[in-house]
Amino acid sequence: MAESVAQDHIRPLRATGTRRRRAGRDGKGWLFVGPFLAVFALTFLAPIGYAIYLSLFREQAFFGGRVFVGLDNYLDALQDPKFWEAFGRVAVFLVVQVPVMLILALLAALAIDSARLHAASFFRIVIFLPYAVPGVVAVLMWGYIYGNNFGLAADLNDLFGTSAIQPLSGTWMLPSIANIVTWEFVGYNMLIFYSALRTIPGELYEAAAIDGAGTFRTIRAVKLPALRGAIVIATIFSIIGSFQLFNEPNILRTLAPNVITTYYTPNMYAYNLSFAGQQFNYSATIAIVMGVITAIIAYVVQLRGSREAL
Repeated sequence: MAESVAQDHIRPLRATGTRRRRAGRDGKGWLFVGPFLAVFALTFLAPIGYAIYLSLFREQAFFGGRVFVGLDNYLDALQDPKFWEAFGRVAVFLVVQVPVMLILALLAALAIDSARLHAASFFRIVIFLPYAVPGVVAVLMWGYIYGNNFGLAADLNDLFGTSAIQPLSGTWMLPSIANIVTWEFVGYNMLIFYSALRTIPGELYEAAAIDGAGTFRTIRAVKLPALRGAIVIATIFSIIGSFQLFNEPNILRTLAPNVITTYYTPNMYAYNLSFAGQQFNYSATIAIVMGVITAIIAYVVQLRGSREAL
């Protein structure tokens, strides 16, 4: 009886000690996580919150000052033809350029991973090298190639006595920008795919060889299923990058000002509204609407990829 009473007293003490140790561990964990959370709040949450705050107000043109308008800026953005024209342009860019870029990156990764390609390390560096070039430098380099009065395009027109090659014309401007972006980011996506290929266990290749699988069947049955997660990640990154299109058209605008407008892409539209038009509130609204649209599309792609993986 005495022993059972003593054990009954010891159990609450043990439980209390366990709770104290857990609380102590939790407190130490917060000390380590705290600096990151503070930086995250200042550099990520605070700007988003301030942008949302700005989007709820409007500057008065004649009387001055700022007036609360609620969701009126968002209603104006949803009815803005310039915004939807810019959004449609990047949507076409996304639908056409992203699959082409990912397919090229996938083919490059599969070729480098195969044992039949000689000097695979050399080709891996060469394909990845354009990604190491700063974006502004890459656009300027291609801009000089595209120039109507100078560069490679102009020289080819002079050589053949024609003016058919016009990369900076209204018809070819978007494909020209897509070519620059593809050149820049094929190597980046190739590295993602190649890294995923290197994690495939060798036993799968041995099992495929025992079953008599050839090269293409091995790719279809072993490599592509293993790449599904990497393809989803690369697709999400590419979607975000497409909706954030800014550097390429903004720099090329100096070479083709009549083709690239101030609202050529949503990011250019928001930028020019803010820094050229001094419409900070409406610019913040455009940025938030684009952020929400991008997040929804990226989430749908991620959700669909996760279900297919299951």
